[in-house]
Amino acid sequence: MSHLYENIEPNVIDDELVQKVLEEECTEDIGKIVRREGFNFKDVKELQLSFRNILQIANLWQFENLTKLQLDNNIIEKIEGLESLVHLVWLDLSFNNIEVIEGLATLVKLQDLSLYSNRISKIENMDTLQELQIFSIGKNNLTTLEDVVYFRRFKHLQTLNLAGNPLCDDERYMLYVVSYVPNLVYLDFKLVRDSTVRTWQPQMG
Repeated sequence: MSHLYENIEPNVIDDELVQKVLEEECTEDIGKIVRREGFNFKDVKELQLSFRNILQIANLWQFENLTKLQLDNNIIEKIEGLESLVHLVWLDLSFNNIEVIEGLATLVKLQDLSLYSNRISKIENMDTLQELQIFSIGKNNLTTLEDVVYFRRFKHLQTLNLAGNPLCDDERYMLYVVSYVPNLVYLDFKLVRDSTVRTWQPQMG
C-alpha cells in the first residue's frame, strides 16, 4: 500500500481534523465562539471532509444527527465507521479507492449515494437502502451486465449513473437498464424518454 501514497500524507478522521473543518465552514463570529466553547457534534447536520487525504473512515459516531456527509476525493479503501449515522440522507464517497460496497446496512434513510470513480466490481450489500433515489457508480470496474438486475429492488430509484464502466460497452446495455429499472428518469446524465422504452421493450425475451 505504501507505494500508492508515497507522495501523500494519509490522514485519519479525528477530533482535531473535524474541529478544523467545522471552524473553516463557520462565519468569523461563529468561529470565535466555536474556538472558545467547542462544537456539540450532535448538532452538526452536514459535514464536508473532501480533499483531506483521508485513508480510513473513523470517529464519526459522535455525529449521530448528520444528514449529509462528503468524503469525496480522498484515498479511502474501505466503507466503514458509518453505522451510527442512521439519519444520513446524502453520502458522497466518489473519487476514492473503494473496492467493495459494504458498511451501509444501517443507513436506511439514504436517498442520494455517490460511489463514482472507485474500484468497485460488483453491486452488492445495499438491500436495506430502500429509500435510494439517486445512485452514481460510474467509472468503476463493473463488467457484468446482469448486475443491473440488482437495481430492481430500489422502487424509488430515479437517477442512475453507470457511465464509464466496462458493462456499458455491451450492445444490450440500454435494454437491460430500461427493462429492469422502469422508474428511471435519468440514466447516465440523460433523460430516459418514453420512446427509448418503447424501442427496447419489444426486443425483450
